[in-house]
Amino acid sequence: MFVQVIQGKVKDSDLLTRQMDRWVAEIKPGVKGYLGSTTGVTPDGRAITIARFESAKAAATNSDNALQTAWWNETSKAYDGEPTFHDCSTVDTFFGGGSDKAGFVQVIQGRAKDQAAVRSQFSSLEGEVRKERPDILGMAVAFHDDGSGFTQAVYFGSEADTRKAEKATENSEVRAGYMEMFEGPPTFFDLKSPRLD
Repeated sequence: MFVQVIQGKVKDSDLLTRQMDRWVAEIKPGVKGYLGSTTGVTPDGRAITIARFESAKAAATNSDNALQTAWWNETSKAYDGEPTFHDCSTVDTFFGGGSDKAGFVQVIQGRAKDQAAVRSQFSSLEGEVRKERPDILGMAVAFHDDGSGFTQAVYFGSEADTRKAEKATENSEVRAGYMEMFEGPPTFFDLKSPRLD
């Protein structure tokens, strides 16, 4: 799997929503190798999209499509300045990956002290996390090719259930071990109304 992360400050969230609907209706049918996407805007106006493709080649072919270019030229107007792109050739999924049943998605970005160690630790913690956090419906971790860090998307049924579970496990060893994987404080994007495709 290959993931492209697009993020930036938004000045017109309605335009972004309309453009995402247009993409699904008009462009998606002709895109080969597209697996799905998660998009949302945080309460403070930060937008993030995680688009999944079968391969980097499939993503590049889509980017080079004239319809895609025209669509993006209009979509980019929704952002306040130039958005940031992260290409991710290394992607790990847990609990089945993303979930279209999610009512709340939390995206976490940070730098890994050691990418190989983080991947190993994520895998080793999966069973313990499943026991401790049954509210998690799915999860994916995409490592940025440029070495700038990683983007993790965690899918939940509802924000209320998530906050309750967070409170109950805030001092757990599993959570402490998870936080130790980051080189510095991570950044959180709370997507209260995620658009799942």
